Amino acid sequence: MVDHARARKLAERIKVLVAEALEHTVKDGDLGFVTITDVRVTPDLQHSTVYYTVWGTAEEKARSAEIIEKNRGRIRGSVGHNLSIRLTPTIEFVMDEVPETAAALNDLLAEAKARDAQVAKLAEKAQWAGEANPYKEPRVAGDEDDEA
Repeated sequence: MVDHARARKLAERIKVLVAEALEHTVKDGDLGFVTITDVRVTPDLQHSTVYYTVWGTAEEKARSAEIIEKNRGRIRGSVGHNLSIRLTPTIEFVMDEVPETAAALNDLLAEAKARDAQVAKLAEKAQWAGEANPYKEPRVAGDEDDEA
């Protein structure tokens, strides 16, 4: 029987344990500022995917990803030692692209806001292409046309 609540609780625990393992177990000075953003565990508790971000340049990110992959077994061992389940799930590390995507979306929203401001500025000076009221008005009794 699949227990999704247990998988979510285990994912939160793995998130904390991986962060601690990166701090205490991985002894490499080139490891950048790594943040664990999310962990997903399959409902059968056999596999976990750890999403992380690294602060820095592209080469610092690549170097940190290399260090994390090299130490994946040590991190899994540390996580398994602190979990109270029979089998330790496999750990897959995935670079989280959400911050870069969010920054790109913020740039697009800022550009759209600037264009809206330009359109509003142009609309202030705009004039009607035809008459002020383009609709035909019903005739009112007593108009000049009725007397003729």
